[in-house]
Formats: sequence, C-alpha cells, structure tokens
Amino acid sequence: MGRNYSQLDLDERIELNCLRDAGCSRREIGRLMGRSHTTICRELERNSLPKAGYKPARADIMAGVRRDRPCKLQRLSTLRNYVHNGLAMGWSPDQIAGRLQLEGSKHTISHETIYRYIYRKDVRGERLYRYLPHAKTKRGLRYFKRRREPLPQCMNIANRPQAIEDRQQFGHWEGDLIQFRSQHGAVLNVTERSTRFSLLSSLPNKRAADTGQAIVDAMSGLPDQARKSITFDRGGEFRDHPTMKDKLGVDIWYCDPHSPWQRGMIENTNGILRRDMPRKSDISDYTDKDIETIQHLLNSTPRKCLGYRTPEEAFIQKIIETSGALEMGVQRVHRIQGAKMQPQRINTKP
Repeated sequence: MGRNYSQLDLDERIELNCLRDAGCSRREIGRLMGRSHTTICRELERNSLPKAGYKPARADIMAGVRRDRPCKLQRLSTLRNYVHNGLAMGWSPDQIAGRLQLEGSKHTISHETIYRYIYRKDVRGERLYRYLPHAKTKRGLRYFKRRREPLPQCMNIANRPQAIEDRQQFGHWEGDLIQFRSQHGAVLNVTERSTRFSLLSSLPNKRAADTGQAIVDAMSGLPDQARKSITFDRGGEFRDHPTMKDKLGVDIWYCDPHSPWQRGMIENTNGILRRDMPRKSDISDYTDKDIETIQHLLNSTPRKCLGYRTPEEAFIQKIIETSGALEMGVQRVHRIQGAKMQPQRINTKP
C-alpha cells in the first residue's frame, strides 16, 4: 500500500473521528484512510484537547496555527543573531550548529534547520544564501573539472604510509594552487592534514620553479616535527619536487592521474577559500595583507572534524605536544601565520 505524506484536511479529520467513534484501532483507521498509522497517532496526540478530546474542526485550526507558526530562528532573536553573525564570518551552517553545542548554548539547532531557514520564502529576500560556501540560490549538483595530464617520474600516493592516510601523524601536508579566470596569477595553499591548518601565499605565475620556491618559503619557518611530507596533484606547477625535497627535507607524494578525491581535504579547503576569493576575481586586487587576513580567518573558523575547534587551536596543541611549552607554541604559530592574532585558550591536559 502506498503512503500519502500530504497534510490531513478537514474532511479526512472528520472521517478519522467517525472511524475512531466506531471503535476502529489506529492501525485500522490508517489502512481504511490510505494513511500510515503513525500519521493517525500523531494527529490524535497533537491536536486533541486535554478535556474535550479530539474535535475535527478544532484539530484543523490547531494544525493550521502550528504550520503558520514562525520557525525557531524567527522566534528567538538571540539565536537568529548568532546564526547571522556566523554566516557573515564565513561559517557553514554545520559549523554554526556544532559551535553552539560546543559552547553549551541553551538553544541549539541542527544545520538542516539553518538551511531551511535560509531558503524559506519569507526569508529569501534577505539573500542569506550569499554567505553559504557556494552561494547558490538553491542546492544543486557540482560540475566536474577538466582533467590534467599525468606527471611522470614521481612518488605515487599508493605507496604512501597508512599512518599518513589515517591522519595519525602530525606534519603531513597537502598543496594546491587556487587559480582565477584571468590566469595571470594564483594563490598557493598548503594545509596540514591532521589539524587543517593552512598557509597561503600569492604567486605571480604558475611556473614550477617559482611555485617550488614559494612552498619552500612558506614552510621553512615550521619546526622539523611539523613538516614531514607534502602531497600534490600531477599539475606541472609541482614538477620541481627534487628542489623542495632537498631544501625542506620532506617526502613528496603525487596523486593518481584524474583522481582529485585522493586529496579531498585540500579540495574542501579551496572551496572554503572561494568564498573570499571567487574565480572571477583578479589576483592583483589582493595585497599580501589581504592574503594574511584570509589565512587568519580560515584558521580561526571552527571545524566539525576537529570537534569544532579551530585549525589554529589544533595546530597550537600539536606544537605544544612536541615542544612542551604553551608560549612557544603560540609564538611559533604567530610567526608562521604572519598575522597578528590573539592567543586562544587551549586545553593542555592529556
């Protein structure tokens, strides 16, 4: 028997009441009406009066009032302001919901509630979808990017140790270039796999020698325990792996041809960065200070995979575990980021 998930109308409520008065069970009422018995149960429990019991006309009014009632975010101004501020800061609905739970807020919601609120007809005029990661007016499918030619003579990711794949070790990175429509420049992004801590720098071109030197400059300030390997795709801009390996002392791994999902973490990070650096932008409009600011915002945004800690907090914690000093860990991160940041509270207990 097929199930009908449309709302009950007044005629169906009158029929339900007649069958109930005739002594039919809820499961039998559902079968006779072509409805699920759970629908009948919810109808009787939600729309019955405490003393008068179930009255079809009153039940229809109660159901209509409940449907027209504003959602939770519209009723609670404090919660609504928190969500709006989080969206304006570039947080995703999942990050906002998770951060509310982490902070022990009295009012918590799910990420799906935030998405439904953003796309409500009476809220759509505020155009909150512009603050979502992909800024789409409605949810849709992604397109597939053009595949790259394979890069010969490189260490294949298939031989990469399992500890790196499982993110059990600190100091393993993934790198990629964020390109723009003008193709006159790019932004280098290297992100640590276990903490999602990112380092950004602008590039005037995509030549292999310049890209390799930019990676060396970005990672040379890291302590030895924080740099062990880097994984790239097979783009020609990452061809200069012997130089990077000699100067940084790290292993260089490359993905299989046409397999961007093998570096899913860096692809996800690039998607987050696209909010502030869309493809149609001109890289010449971004100063080094702008890149540092975007880097700081990225590293100070809570992540679900980190228990809603920020990458900065997670990276500092790893530095503390290896150096044994909180002040030293914070100072190193400040020096690496190049941006002025306020120290975060870190739980140093094991």
